[in-house]
Amino acid sequence: MLVRGAFSDGSAWNQVIPLLQAEGLNVVAVQNSLTSLAEDVATTKRTLDRLAGPVVLVGHSWGGAVITGAGVDEKVKALVYVAAFAPSQGQSVSDLTQGYPTPSGFSHIDADSQGYLKLTREGVAKHLAQDVSEEQAGLMYATQGTVQSHVFAEKASAAAWQTKPSWYIVSEQDHMLDTGLQNAMAKKINARTTHLAASHTPQISQPAAVANVIVAAVNSIK
Repeated sequence: MLVRGAFSDGSAWNQVIPLLQAEGLNVVAVQNSLTSLAEDVATTKRTLDRLAGPVVLVGHSWGGAVITGAGVDEKVKALVYVAAFAPSQGQSVSDLTQGYPTPSGFSHIDADSQGYLKLTREGVAKHLAQDVSEEQAGLMYATQGTVQSHVFAEKASAAAWQTKPSWYIVSEQDHMLDTGLQNAMAKKINARTTHLAASHTPQISQPAAVANVIVAAVNSIK
Protein backbone atom coordinates (compact mmCIF):
# COMPACT_ATOMS: atom_id res chain seq x y z
CA MET A 1 0.00 0.00 0.00
CA LEU A 2 1.44 3.32 -1.14
CA VAL A 3 0.73 6.58 0.72
CA ARG A 4 1.47 9.87 -1.03
CA GLY A 5 3.16 12.91 0.39
CA ALA A 6 2.14 16.55 0.26
CA PHE A 7 2.27 18.51 -3.01
CA SER A 8 1.29 15.42 -5.01
CA ASP A 9 -1.51 12.93 -5.58
CA GLY A 10 -1.69 9.17 -5.99
CA SER A 11 -0.25 9.44 -9.51
CA ALA A 12 3.15 10.09 -7.92
CA TRP A 13 3.43 6.28 -7.74
CA ASN A 14 2.52 5.66 -11.40
CA GLN A 15 5.99 4.51 -12.40
CA VAL A 16 6.49 2.30 -9.35
CA ILE A 17 3.12 0.53 -9.49
CA PRO A 18 3.70 -1.41 -12.75
CA LEU A 19 7.08 -2.60 -11.47
CA LEU A 20 5.49 -3.97 -8.31
CA GLN A 21 2.60 -5.52 -10.24
CA ALA A 22 5.13 -7.26 -12.47
CA GLU A 23 6.36 -8.98 -9.29
CA GLY A 24 2.86 -10.35 -8.75
CA LEU A 25 2.00 -7.91 -5.95
CA ASN A 26 -1.42 -6.46 -5.24
CA VAL A 27 -0.80 -2.69 -5.16
CA VAL A 28 -3.07 0.06 -3.81
CA ALA A 29 -2.32 3.79 -3.73
CA VAL A 30 -4.13 5.73 -1.03
CA GLN A 31 -5.68 9.11 -1.90
CA ASN A 32 -5.38 10.70 1.52
CA SER A 33 -6.92 14.13 2.02
CA LEU A 34 -3.98 16.09 3.49
CA THR A 35 -6.46 17.90 5.75
CA SER A 36 -5.27 16.42 9.05
CA LEU A 37 -2.98 13.68 10.28
CA ALA A 38 -5.84 11.93 12.05
CA GLU A 39 -7.96 11.93 8.89
CA ASP A 40 -5.10 10.67 6.73
CA VAL A 41 -4.43 7.84 9.19
CA ALA A 42 -8.16 7.00 9.22
CA THR A 43 -8.29 6.98 5.40
CA THR A 44 -5.31 4.65 5.27
CA LYS A 45 -6.87 2.34 7.86
CA ARG A 46 -10.10 2.18 5.86
CA THR A 47 -8.07 1.06 2.86
CA LEU A 48 -6.30 -1.52 5.02
CA ASP A 49 -9.68 -2.89 6.09
CA ARG A 50 -10.45 -3.76 2.47
CA LEU A 51 -7.31 -5.85 2.07
CA ALA A 52 -6.60 -9.43 3.03
CA GLY A 53 -3.24 -10.82 3.95
CA PRO A 54 0.02 -9.18 5.05
CA VAL A 55 0.68 -5.59 3.97
CA VAL A 56 3.82 -3.57 3.42
CA LEU A 57 2.98 0.07 4.04
CA VAL A 58 4.99 2.63 2.04
CA GLY A 59 4.99 6.37 2.74
CA HIS A 60 6.56 9.24 0.84
CA SER A 61 7.41 12.50 2.64
CA TRP A 62 4.30 13.48 4.68
CA GLY A 63 3.07 9.94 4.05
CA GLY A 64 5.74 8.75 6.46
CA ALA A 65 3.87 10.39 9.34
CA VAL A 66 0.71 8.67 8.11
CA ILE A 67 2.19 5.16 7.95
CA THR A 68 3.80 5.72 11.34
CA GLY A 69 0.29 5.92 12.79
CA ALA A 70 -1.62 3.56 10.53
CA GLY A 71 1.13 0.94 10.60
CA VAL A 72 0.13 -0.33 14.03
CA ASP A 73 -2.63 -2.29 12.27
CA GLU A 74 -1.98 -6.02 12.68
CA LYS A 75 -2.07 -6.57 8.91
CA VAL A 76 0.97 -4.34 8.43
CA LYS A 77 4.15 -6.37 8.60
CA ALA A 78 6.75 -3.85 7.37
CA LEU A 79 7.17 -0.14 6.70
CA VAL A 80 9.03 1.63 3.90
CA TYR A 81 9.86 5.32 4.25
CA VAL A 82 10.70 7.14 0.99
CA ALA A 83 12.37 10.46 1.89
CA ALA A 84 9.71 10.51 4.58
CA PHE A 85 9.00 11.77 8.08
CA ALA A 86 9.18 9.18 10.86
CA PRO A 87 7.92 10.83 14.05
CA SER A 88 7.99 9.30 17.50
CA GLN A 89 4.76 8.96 19.44
CA GLY A 90 3.69 12.43 20.59
CA GLN A 91 5.95 14.14 18.07
CA SER A 92 4.89 16.28 15.10
CA VAL A 93 6.56 16.87 11.76
CA SER A 94 7.31 20.42 12.90
CA ASP A 95 8.99 19.00 16.01
CA LEU A 96 11.16 16.76 13.85
CA THR A 97 12.51 19.65 11.79
CA GLN A 98 13.68 21.70 14.77
CA GLY A 99 17.45 22.22 14.66
CA TYR A 100 17.76 21.40 10.97
CA PRO A 101 18.16 23.88 8.07
CA THR A 102 14.97 24.95 6.28
CA PRO A 103 15.10 23.33 2.82
CA SER A 104 15.14 25.69 -0.16
CA GLY A 105 11.82 24.40 -1.50
CA PHE A 106 9.96 26.04 1.36
CA SER A 107 10.65 29.43 -0.21
CA HIS A 108 8.34 28.40 -3.06
CA ILE A 109 5.09 27.61 -1.24
CA ASP A 110 1.85 29.49 -1.87
CA ALA A 111 -0.75 29.63 0.91
CA ASP A 112 -4.39 30.59 0.46
CA SER A 113 -6.58 32.45 2.94
CA GLN A 114 -7.58 29.19 4.65
CA GLY A 115 -4.06 27.95 5.17
CA TYR A 116 -3.94 25.43 2.33
CA LEU A 117 -0.52 25.15 0.72
CA LYS A 118 0.69 24.42 -2.83
CA LEU A 119 4.11 24.55 -4.42
CA THR A 120 4.73 27.09 -7.15
CA ARG A 121 5.66 25.91 -10.62
CA GLU A 122 9.28 26.80 -9.88
CA GLY A 123 9.06 24.99 -6.57
CA VAL A 124 8.05 21.78 -8.30
CA ALA A 125 10.52 22.03 -11.18
CA LYS A 126 13.58 23.16 -9.22
CA HIS A 127 13.06 21.92 -5.68
CA LEU A 128 10.52 19.09 -5.42
CA ALA A 129 11.64 17.22 -8.54
CA GLN A 130 14.64 18.89 -10.11
CA ASP A 131 15.77 15.57 -11.62
CA VAL A 132 12.73 14.84 -13.82
CA SER A 133 11.88 16.09 -17.30
CA GLU A 134 10.19 19.45 -17.83
CA GLU A 135 7.11 17.61 -19.08
CA GLN A 136 6.95 15.42 -15.97
CA ALA A 137 7.42 18.43 -13.69
CA GLY A 138 4.52 20.12 -15.47
CA LEU A 139 2.29 17.13 -14.78
CA MET A 140 3.33 17.10 -11.14
CA TYR A 141 2.53 20.79 -10.79
CA ALA A 142 -0.88 20.34 -12.40
CA THR A 143 -1.90 17.32 -10.30
CA GLN A 144 -0.56 18.30 -6.88
CA GLY A 145 -3.03 18.38 -4.02
CA THR A 146 -3.26 21.13 -1.43
CA VAL A 147 -2.16 20.42 2.12
CA GLN A 148 -3.61 22.12 5.19
CA SER A 149 -0.71 23.84 6.96
CA HIS A 150 -1.78 22.80 10.46
CA VAL A 151 -1.14 19.11 9.73
CA PHE A 152 2.57 19.62 10.35
CA ALA A 153 1.90 20.54 13.98
CA GLU A 154 -0.27 17.48 14.73
CA LYS A 155 1.29 14.94 17.07
CA ALA A 156 1.68 11.28 16.12
CA SER A 157 -0.65 9.10 18.19
CA ALA A 158 1.48 5.98 17.69
CA ALA A 159 4.84 4.92 16.25
CA ALA A 160 4.53 1.68 14.31
CA TRP A 161 8.25 1.56 13.55
CA GLN A 162 8.86 0.65 17.18
CA THR A 163 7.46 -2.84 16.53
CA LYS A 164 7.58 -3.24 12.72
CA PRO A 165 10.70 -3.75 10.58
CA SER A 166 11.44 -0.63 8.56
CA TRP A 167 13.24 0.44 5.41
CA TYR A 168 14.30 4.00 4.57
CA ILE A 169 15.28 5.62 1.27
CA VAL A 170 17.40 8.74 1.80
CA SER A 171 17.31 11.22 -1.08
CA GLU A 172 20.75 12.80 -1.18
CA GLN A 173 19.75 15.77 -3.39
CA ASP A 174 16.59 16.66 -1.49
CA HIS A 175 15.42 20.30 -1.43
CA MET A 176 12.24 19.58 0.59
CA LEU A 177 13.38 17.38 3.50
CA ASP A 178 16.84 17.92 4.94
CA THR A 179 19.14 14.98 4.20
CA GLY A 180 20.68 15.16 7.66
CA LEU A 181 17.23 14.78 9.18
CA GLN A 182 16.50 11.85 6.87
CA ASN A 183 19.65 10.09 8.02
CA ALA A 184 18.81 10.79 11.67
CA MET A 185 15.30 9.38 11.30
CA ALA A 186 16.56 6.28 9.49
CA LYS A 187 18.98 5.65 12.34
CA LYS A 188 16.32 6.29 14.99
CA ILE A 189 13.95 3.71 13.55
CA ASN A 190 16.77 1.21 12.94
CA ALA A 191 15.87 1.07 9.26
CA ARG A 192 17.59 -0.82 6.48
CA THR A 193 18.73 2.27 4.60
CA THR A 194 19.29 2.95 0.90
CA HIS A 195 20.88 6.20 -0.31
CA LEU A 196 19.91 7.54 -3.74
CA ALA A 197 21.33 10.50 -5.65
CA ALA A 198 17.81 11.81 -6.14
CA SER A 199 15.45 14.70 -5.51
CA HIS A 200 12.62 14.56 -3.01
CA THR A 201 10.64 12.37 -5.44
CA PRO A 202 12.81 9.30 -6.14
CA GLN A 203 9.67 7.27 -6.86
CA ILE A 204 9.38 9.37 -10.03
CA SER A 205 13.02 9.94 -11.00
CA GLN A 206 14.32 6.49 -9.95
CA PRO A 207 11.26 4.21 -9.79
CA ALA A 208 13.20 0.97 -10.26
CA ALA A 209 15.42 1.70 -7.27
CA VAL A 210 12.40 2.52 -5.12
CA ALA A 211 10.54 -0.58 -6.29
CA ASN A 212 13.57 -2.72 -5.43
CA VAL A 213 13.49 -1.53 -1.82
CA ILE A 214 9.76 -2.20 -1.56
CA VAL A 215 10.21 -5.69 -3.02
CA ALA A 216 12.99 -6.36 -0.49
CA ALA A 217 10.58 -5.43 2.30
CA VAL A 218 7.92 -7.72 0.80
CA ASN A 219 10.37 -10.61 0.48
CA SER A 220 11.40 -10.20 4.11
CA ILE A 221 7.91 -11.04 5.35
CA LYS A 222 7.17 -13.98 3.05
